[in-house]
Amino acid sequence: MPDTFKAILVSRDEDKKQSVAVTELTEADLMEGDVTVAVEATTVNYKDGLAITGKGPVVRRWPLVPGIDFAGTVLSSSHPDWHEGDKVILNGWGVGETHYGAYAGRARVNGDWLVPLPDRMSPHDAMAVGTAGYTAMLSVMALERHGIPPRRGPVVVTGAAGGVGSVAVAILSKLGYHVIASTGRGAESAYLTGLGAAEIISREELSGPGKPLGKERWAGGVDAVGSTTLANVLSMTSYGGAVAACGLAGGMDLPATVAPFILRGVSLLGIDSVMAPKALRLEAWKRIGTDLDLGKLKALSTTIHFDGIVEAARDIVEGRIRGRVVVDM
Repeated sequence: MPDTFKAILVSRDEDKKQSVAVTELTEADLMEGDVTVAVEATTVNYKDGLAITGKGPVVRRWPLVPGIDFAGTVLSSSHPDWHEGDKVILNGWGVGETHYGAYAGRARVNGDWLVPLPDRMSPHDAMAVGTAGYTAMLSVMALERHGIPPRRGPVVVTGAAGGVGSVAVAILSKLGYHVIASTGRGAESAYLTGLGAAEIISREELSGPGKPLGKERWAGGVDAVGSTTLANVLSMTSYGGAVAACGLAGGMDLPATVAPFILRGVSLLGIDSVMAPKALRLEAWKRIGTDLDLGKLKALSTTIHFDGIVEAARDIVEGRIRGRVVVDM
C-alpha cells in the first residue's frame, strides 16, 4: 500500500453547492510538478477562508486541495535548483486556487514557484509570515522604491489587526516609520502598540463617504481594505505621497475621485503577490529575514493543527482572527 496522508478537499456538486471534507490521498493523487515537498507548516489567509467557505470565487478547479502557502522539505526533485532535503517556501502561483495546495501532508509543484527558506527562520516562522506578511513586505518595498522613507512623514496601515496589517506595522516600525494603525477592533490597541504602532485610529474615520481631498495626514500607506477606506486614505495622503493597495477586505470598488492624483501628485501602487516575479520574491523574503523582529512575529501569530483549519477559515472570513494563524502539520 502506498503511503497516505490527510488532506482537505473542497468539491462542488452539479448544482454548484460546495462541500468540504477531510480525506486521505497518496502521492499518485497529486497534480503535475517537478518537486514534491513534505508540508511541515502552512497558514490560514483571508483568501484561504474564502476558498473553504465558498464566500469568494477563489477555487477555480474542482475538486481542489486549498491552501495558498506552505513551507517544508523537498522529498524528491527533477528541477535543477532543488534537491532532497532542501527547505523551501511557496506563496501563490495559483496553488490553492487551480493547483492542489498546502492543506495536505505533501504537495507537488513547479520548482520555479519555490524560494529558499531564510537561514534564521523555521518553517513555522515562515508561515507566521505567509502570503499576508510577504505581501506586507512587497508593499513596504514599493513605498521605498517610490521615495517614501521614514523622514517623509507618517504612514497609515489599514486593517491593522489582520495578517497583512500586523506584519506591515511590525516591519514599518522597525524601519523607523511613524505608523498610524487603523482598526475596527478597539480592543486590539495594546496589541498594535506592542507591534510598534505610534498611533491608533478607528476605521470609522476612514469608512464614511470621503471628500475629494481631505487634510493631509500621512506620506504613505499600506491598504488591505479597499473600497471607501482606500478612497479616504488617498484623499488624506500628502503631496507626492503614495499608497500601496494590496487587499479587498472591505470591497473591490474604489469610490474615489482623481483629485489626489492630479492635485497632489499622489500615487496608487498596486501590489500583486500571486504572480510576482521570482527576483522580487527573493528580495522580499531576504528582507523579511532581516527587517522583521522574530519576537514580534511570535506576538502576532497563533498556532493550530490540521484539524483546526476549517474552523479557522470560517473565523477569518468573519473577522474573528487577529494577526496570523500558523498550522503545524
